Amino acid sequence: MFDDIQDMDPAAQDGKWRASAEVGVLIRSGNTDSRSWKGKLDLERDTLNWRQRAVMDYYRQERKTHEGTSVVDADRLFLSAQGNRKFASSSHSSVFIYGSYEDDALNSFEYQSTIAAGYGTRYVFNDNMYTDFEVGPGYSFDKRRDTGETDGDMIVRMAANYQWTISETARFTQLISTEIGDDNTRSRAVGALTANINSRLAMRLSLTLTHNSTVYEQADGRIPDKLDTETAVTLVYTF
Repeated sequence: MFDDIQDMDPAAQDGKWRASAEVGVLIRSGNTDSRSWKGKLDLERDTLNWRQRAVMDYYRQERKTHEGTSVVDADRLFLSAQGNRKFASSSHSSVFIYGSYEDDALNSFEYQSTIAAGYGTRYVFNDNMYTDFEVGPGYSFDKRRDTGETDGDMIVRMAANYQWTISETARFTQLISTEIGDDNTRSRAVGALTANINSRLAMRLSLTLTHNSTVYEQADGRIPDKLDTETAVTLVYTF
């Protein structure tokens, strides 16, 4: 499940990969000296029987203190890939396989990765609105930052992706996913409002929430927050 799928009629597709690149930069100077930037790459391919998606999302924020030292407030890389095999070319039901990797420098884990497979279906409200639902078992693997220990856990992954085409130039998407395990439950929500500037360029306002039910005290005594929030305004180029 991805936060900015532009669903298309598979019968009209040529099977080629399509991509969109998203970038946002904020630089402040004067009383506050800080830098933050966000980059994202989406790949998609639709055929009669397959939907395939891949996402790379990176966000970093750093600032200088009055003493001149540099402090990193955010540094996160998220990768995911998914393939859906439809039961039939005209079917809304499919089986999927999903994989993800996340490296967040400020949470309790050096990395968190997931692989899952299961059943998916699409509920169409009307020509401009639909929701994809998916559920299936999987396995998560992570490495704790405080002790360096690695651990694996069986999970159940559930996800819903809502898309509303508001007009020819605007659309809203909302992704909600959760991976439920014995040791940790990781949830992610991504909402985005996209407005086209022209056929290639668009402006996007997005809100990303990432939640881990389990956190660990770090060596410096810091306890990471369970909920991490990211708000971004970016330009999106489709090619």
